[in-house]
Amino acid sequence: MTLYINTADQEQVIIALRDGNKIVKQSTFKASRSQAEKLLPAIEKLLKSTHSKLADLKKIEVANFGGSFTALRIGVITANALGYALNIPVVSESLRGVKKFKKISVVEPAYDRPPNIGK
Repeated sequence: MTLYINTADQEQVIIALRDGNKIVKQSTFKASRSQAEKLLPAIEKLLKSTHSKLADLKKIEVANFGGSFTALRIGVITANALGYALNIPVVSESLRGVKKFKKISVVEPAYDRPPNIGK
């Protein structure tokens, strides 16, 4: 089973569980400036709703291009941390920015503009 994470839009988050090309369950929720607080509990809820566990995941796919600097980074960091903890591959939706680090794959965010984090 594959966990899909998309936090590129700073206003909403999309997560899904897929079995091959079939979407088992998808969840979209508002998360304006609160992706970090809502993402992991939403993943847990999604897994529970399908009677699945983290151990059932075989891969994580994450959106790593475009969107808000911070929102994008939250999704990528979460995907990489889960992939590392579960010892499963992490791949990017855009098929770019995947790096091999020792025996694991790590996805890097690909920003489409410089961060706007203050003046």
